[in-house]
Amino acid sequence: MRIFIAEKGLDIETVQIDLGAGEQFGDVFRAINPDCVVPVLQLDNGSCLSEVIAICHYLEARYPEPALLGTSDEERARILMWNCKVEQQGLWSVADAFRNSAKGLQGRALPGMVAYPQIPELAERGRGKLEQFFRRIDDQLADNEFIAGDRFSIADIAAVVVVDFSSWIKLSVPEDAENIQRWYKAVSARPSVAA
Repeated sequence: MRIFIAEKGLDIETVQIDLGAGEQFGDVFRAINPDCVVPVLQLDNGSCLSEVIAICHYLEARYPEPALLGTSDEERARILMWNCKVEQQGLWSVADAFRNSAKGLQGRALPGMVAYPQIPELAERGRGKLEQFFRRIDDQLADNEFIAGDRFSIADIAAVVVVDFSSWIKLSVPEDAENIQRWYKAVSARPSVAA
């Protein structure tokens, strides 16, 4: 969300929730989001939106420029398709690997109120899926400047998060994945990402 908001040039007040201390499980935050997960956007009327894609859709509708979700029906569909692929194949993989292996997340292998035990096999599967994801994205970037085509989009934001989070599980983009290396260098230099 931080990158999306910065790309839009929006000045939105943020409140940091101390996830390590379990602040998301307290009564105050639970009143805002009963799912006990971040991010949450509280609107001026007091209602709240959660889930990254929902918040992004709301902000894009209110502030259409620069367009991070596309400008035509086909472009919007392509960007959303690639964003889903990045989340499902990349983000979920790194999350499985991290949440099922990090010592600080024992008994908290999934976000939310319910405590779930870690499953080491899911950590290994996540690492394997992430390696496949890097190959898939490298192929996609062979003919495209950005993940979903020739425009920086929410799919690129999600993908840069995946690459950055992969360091948490000590897994890097393969050195021979030259297309990702080129893309990551360019995207990481954007002020919204570098901040």
